Formats: sequence, C-alpha cells, structure tokens
Amino acid sequence: MLFIALTIVILGGGFFLYFNYNPSNNSLFLPCPFKLLSGYNCPGCGSQRAIHQLLHGDLQTAFQLNPLMVLSLPLIVYGLGIRGYNYVFETNHRIKLFYSNIFIYVYFGIAVLYWVLRNLSFYPFVK
Repeated sequence: MLFIALTIVILGGGFFLYFNYNPSNNSLFLPCPFKLLSGYNCPGCGSQRAIHQLLHGDLQTAFQLNPLMVLSLPLIVYGLGIRGYNYVFETNHRIKLFYSNIFIYVYFGIAVLYWVLRNLSFYPFVK
C-alpha cells in the first residue's frame, strides 16, 4: 500500500509541477547536460516542454517539441498499467513485446536515427 501511495504522490507532484510551471520559462527544471556540453539535441530534448504542452491538451506543439516521446507515451502508459495491475492483483503478466530482442533493437535504432536526424539543419519537426 505504501508503494501505491508513494507512486501517486510522486506522479501527482510531477503532474502538478509540469502543469503549473512551463519549463521554457522556469529555472526549476534542469537543462539537458548533453545540449549544454555539445550544443546538439539529445533524443530527450524537448520532453519536459512537451509534457507541459500535453497536460494542457496541445498535442501538436508537444509533437513538434519531441515526436519520439509523444509516440512512445502509449507504450509507457501501457507498460506502467500492466505493472500496476500486477501489483494490485498480485499477478505476473508480462508484455512479451517489451522482452523481445527485435523490439529492443528496433526501438534503439529508431532513437539513434531520430537523434541524428533532429540535429540536421533540414529536420523540420523539432525545435
């Protein structure tokens, strides 16, 4: 029960912060260390601003900020949902897709390709 309470408090606090404070205008949020050191975007750059936009219902701007994160959200929510279901009902369901080597390599390849493409000057989607 403590695990559920802690999870709710942490997620609720995160939602509160990201809903009420825009990472673009607030120094409360940490900048990307990779971008600070290299000047290039990492695959996660823009995720904090995208989360803020998603919580305000602006899917288009969130997608422009970080399309990989926005497209990965259904997988993350589904995985966390299965984990929560297992915890509450004391089951051990697993999502075979997440344990597949093919899925892991393909997703990693997509992330690396996205990382390279977003740093090319002609890539129009990410700010």
